[in-house]
Amino acid sequence: MGIGDAGAYNPWSAIPTANIDRLAREGMRFTDMHSSSAVCTPSRYSLLTGRYCWRSRLKKGVLDGTGTNLIEPGRLTLPGLLKRAGYHTAGVGKWHLGLGSGETADYTKPLQPGPRDHGFDYYFGIPSSLDFPPYLYFENDRVVEAPTAHTDGSATPRGVFWRAGAIAPGFRMEEVVPTLTDKAIGVVRQAAKAGNPFFLYFPLPSPHTPWVPLPEYRGKSQAGDYGDYVVETDAMIGRLLDEIDARGIAEQTIVIVTSDNGADWKPEDAARFAHRANQAWRGEKADAWEAGHRIPFVIRWPGRVAPGSVSNETGSLTDVMATLAGALGLALPDDAAEDSFDLTPALEQRPGPPVRPNIVDHSLDGLFTIREGNWKLIVGLGSGGFTAPKTVAQAAGGPQGQLYDLAADPREEDNLYDRRPEIVARLSATLDVLQREGRSRPRRTG
Repeated sequence: MGIGDAGAYNPWSAIPTANIDRLAREGMRFTDMHSSSAVCTPSRYSLLTGRYCWRSRLKKGVLDGTGTNLIEPGRLTLPGLLKRAGYHTAGVGKWHLGLGSGETADYTKPLQPGPRDHGFDYYFGIPSSLDFPPYLYFENDRVVEAPTAHTDGSATPRGVFWRAGAIAPGFRMEEVVPTLTDKAIGVVRQAAKAGNPFFLYFPLPSPHTPWVPLPEYRGKSQAGDYGDYVVETDAMIGRLLDEIDARGIAEQTIVIVTSDNGADWKPEDAARFAHRANQAWRGEKADAWEAGHRIPFVIRWPGRVAPGSVSNETGSLTDVMATLAGALGLALPDDAAEDSFDLTPALEQRPGPPVRPNIVDHSLDGLFTIREGNWKLIVGLGSGGFTAPKTVAQAAGGPQGQLYDLAADPREEDNLYDRRPEIVARLSATLDVLQREGRSRPRRTG
């Protein structure tokens, strides 16, 4: 989902998003939040571990549906931290961090390692995106129905894409989002009845391809199948908010809505539908340019976050772990959440310097970017992702990378790499230190 899809971020959006807009009115929206990667697997790793994914074995790209466990054994995760603090931890939705033994998986046996090995008490979901086989549901470490059938996949029309492969006989693409929402509502209902504190991780696969909205959502936007799928996604968020309200726990519940990367929205889509899914930022999902990783981030926290507030603080999905730890008064050990910063000063609108001295992002092809203030360095040429040119050969005597002043040039069109060598040198040195030291969050003292 792009930063320009919701009305709270884009008053000219072609997609009605009443529930996300409601959350923004009741909480805070961030304008400079980043996903740490411009594609999904690494962003999920970063959110759940508080660590840049390029520090893991995955240096570029994503896992496929038969990928194996990416989170390192024994690594403290966000659900693991909250579980230690007495929370019931549940996940419902797209996992995409490796499940079981990959291609050799025996679906009659437990799929391990999986979410329950990384801090979740309960998990119901799908292995990866809805365009990667095998297409199935799993609950905790067991497959609900084995993928004994086969799908030939789909390539058309635009966005209605999934790969050929194994599928459970009862699995229907268009039913996945409402099925997951039903399960998430059940988690909230059960936890509220028990009176126990809970953490719910609810990563819907929408609006990732395939764009398969239910019939009742078709035609509800002015942005085609993609827009209609965003409308359905917003409606599922609304169903969950309604359950929180019905259980009388809204005042004690923090709600965050965000995305794992920018929208897969090309210039021809923007022209056809007059909709800027990534606002005016350059590029799209997968790119090192801003549209690849600048994302919506809305948080409602009654009593701590002022309704209708806006923060321009620079942040990353890696920061969710330290922020929730700070909210609960939990200490993070030095060997966990190495790239996570506590954003509560921004949430509470306290004056002071930026929380983060810098931020690192990563494209589909592993192209690094580093930001300090308004200066952004891309360590190479091209988008590093979906937008052409993906790569550019260095011309004789030409720049080796890209340097942009986002304050003066938010579209990243004026490459200052050769004109500001001192900035290039400084940012390059900082990135080298961050890579060598294995962390960006300072170690605790005392």
